[in-house]
Amino acid sequence: MKKILLLLSIIILSSCASKKFNEKWLDKEAPSTFKARFETTQGDFDIVARRLWSPKGVDRLHQLITNNYYEDVAIYRVVPKFVAQFGIHNDTLINNSWRNNGIEDEPVLAKNDYMTLSFARGGVETRSNQLFINLKENYRLDKLSNGGVTGYPVVAKVIAGRDNILKFYDGYGGKLGYKQDSISSFGNKFLREKYPKVDYIIKAYIIK
Repeated sequence: MKKILLLLSIIILSSCASKKFNEKWLDKEAPSTFKARFETTQGDFDIVARRLWSPKGVDRLHQLITNNYYEDVAIYRVVPKFVAQFGIHNDTLINNSWRNNGIEDEPVLAKNDYMTLSFARGGVETRSNQLFINLKENYRLDKLSNGGVTGYPVVAKVIAGRDNILKFYDGYGGKLGYKQDSISSFGNKFLREKYPKVDYIIKAYIIK
């Protein structure tokens, strides 16, 4: 009986996992260019992504958006006149599934200009689910070496809603950048209890 219950539990968990993440999503190629809207607690902002800038990176961004990844996702690290970073999912299973499937590294082809977006990374093939918005001309990030890789390839730029981005709460500065493990483990419950002023992405979707 115990073996049957255990088997049923495994089947149920596997079924739930497959609905939350499917490796087949990772094979989907993005259009050469697309636009998307991010609805946030401070209002909307729109982006345009161009595959020419970073094919693998733009593919991943498109995969995340079209599979509803950015829902109730904290903009947890906002450093004034530097970056606004987001991408740790409230659901640990979803977060880890994407995080553990990093994409190939690519050269920087577009500069980390004001209001451009790039994937965060900490080593070889670690671009996965976290993005940052440049809040100034961060050209030094084009050639910055970190963990055996150089630069942060741009995947998109903001084309509307810049004022809303500048409203993201930045009072915690870079502090939460050192608490990513806690955010990953305990989700938004941890943030809402300890850091209640953090802003969130409500949802993101493709627009025409």
